[in-house]
Amino acid sequence: MSTQQTITAGVDGSPGSLAAAGWAAHEALRRDLPLHVVHACAPLPERSRLPETDDPYDREPGALGRAVQHLSRVHPTLRILDEQVTGSPAGALLAAAASSALLVVGSHGTGAITGILVGSVAQAVAARASCPTAVVGVGRFPENAHPGSTADPGHPVVLGIDLARPGEELLEYAFDAAASRRAPLHVVHVWTAPLVPSADAIDPMPKKARQLAAELAPWRRKFPRTQVTDRLVHGLAGHYLVKAASTACLLVIGRRVPVGAHLGRTAHAAIHHSTCPVVIVPHY
Repeated sequence: MSTQQTITAGVDGSPGSLAAAGWAAHEALRRDLPLHVVHACAPLPERSRLPETDDPYDREPGALGRAVQHLSRVHPTLRILDEQVTGSPAGALLAAAASSALLVVGSHGTGAITGILVGSVAQAVAARASCPTAVVGVGRFPENAHPGSTADPGHPVVLGIDLARPGEELLEYAFDAAASRRAPLHVVHVWTAPLVPSADAIDPMPKKARQLAAELAPWRRKFPRTQVTDRLVHGLAGHYLVKAASTACLLVIGRRVPVGAHLGRTAHAAIHHSTCPVVIVPHY
């Protein structure tokens, strides 16, 4: 479609996808980018005359138009590009990633064609997209109603970082997200050590603390107005990050590239259990 950079949201008519599109609209306004709304579906099979199976027939026609109409009414200054695609939702969104600054998908809901959870689309896109992917659930965004407003200090941006491969793209996204929301940034590194260390084992905490401080130093200088706190935690990354994000406005985590077919355990736990939107950033 358009070659200009956009915020892209996938819709299928479900409440989850509409909530995600609403969040994407705020993000587009925050960044002064157009919102690209994509609706993809394969040709529908014959009616089965079973209500639960024929639900797509009632929801699919006009799903894109209804979403665009609603977003235009709520955000009259938002530039919206709409696109109807025949094919798989995941495939359409992955193709749109090439011209997107961010892909936004709903975390739950019923798939328009096969009846599977849209979560499978979210996982496929988040695992393979060439740009960051936001997974948003209904009610998962405790941010102020309009972009540019000051976020409640009780709702920070939380960044989960792997010190083995921290990723410049990941750090840049998290700091920029916090700065644009005027929110504090909480940086967390979680690691797992042997349950029974040897008697001569060296405590890894001091080394990790120095490494984390070194990774954050240039970004603290680049974003001097952003309040940054950092924490080292021993445990399971997915469990702790979901807990840390319980009062956050956004959880940002990384995904290593080259592209893989599936998300790792930490990302999988985050998009299934986080109570705030989760952005997964591909990085080297």
